[in-house]
Amino acid sequence: MGELFDQIKDVFLNLFRSDELMKILGQPQMMLASFVALNMIIFTETGLLVGFFLPGDSLLVVAGNAARGANWPISILLVTLCLAAIIGDTVGYAIGRRLGPSLYSRPNSLFFHKSHLQAAQDFYARHGGKTIVLARFMPLIRTFAPVVAGAARMEYGRFVAFNVLGGVGWVCSMVLLGYFLESVFDPFFRLFLGADFTIRKHMLEVSVVIVLISVSPMFIAWLKARSNKKKSAIEPMKFVA
Repeated sequence: MGELFDQIKDVFLNLFRSDELMKILGQPQMMLASFVALNMIIFTETGLLVGFFLPGDSLLVVAGNAARGANWPISILLVTLCLAAIIGDTVGYAIGRRLGPSLYSRPNSLFFHKSHLQAAQDFYARHGGKTIVLARFMPLIRTFAPVVAGAARMEYGRFVAFNVLGGVGWVCSMVLLGYFLESVFDPFFRLFLGADFTIRKHMLEVSVVIVLISVSPMFIAWLKARSNKKKSAIEPMKFVA
């Protein structure tokens, strides 16, 4: 038990170091610890407010790539991670439904910022129930979206449908992207970078690209909101005859 705990701790300590994480996950004796750690992380990011900073998208891609290299049972990995994501959102919904408006008066702390909650609420106001699906692919928003849905008293059956669709779609797309990463991209890059190139050695760069793509919708929305705010602040010119 102590050895398993130490292995799980190694995964957490290297969570933001993709190259080192790949080496750890690739060790045959690390499979059980990796499964436990990955499911804990996905559940925490989607279900608990303190998990907003965790690297969901890039972690799932790294996990998919590690699964292929270490010959993990990919079907079991997909099923457990999908369940972790679905259960996580369900817990987030329950938190929002129970605490409701009191969340908005909660003071900021190291692991909670009202601005993140407000961003999720604004996104929910624009997109309604489909926010639960779309938010899966957006850092920060995916942590707070189910909480906002619960606080807004979204009909539970409708929430469950969006939750399952979003959780399965997010986990499967990210994990399978990592799983087939080498077979899809290595032949292309080898045309320009030589026969010895393998994208597995560049997982840090891959993680950075994934993060940038993930945050781009929020950045674009922020630019639009800032532009609209500036336009509304400009008063029309008045001409005196």
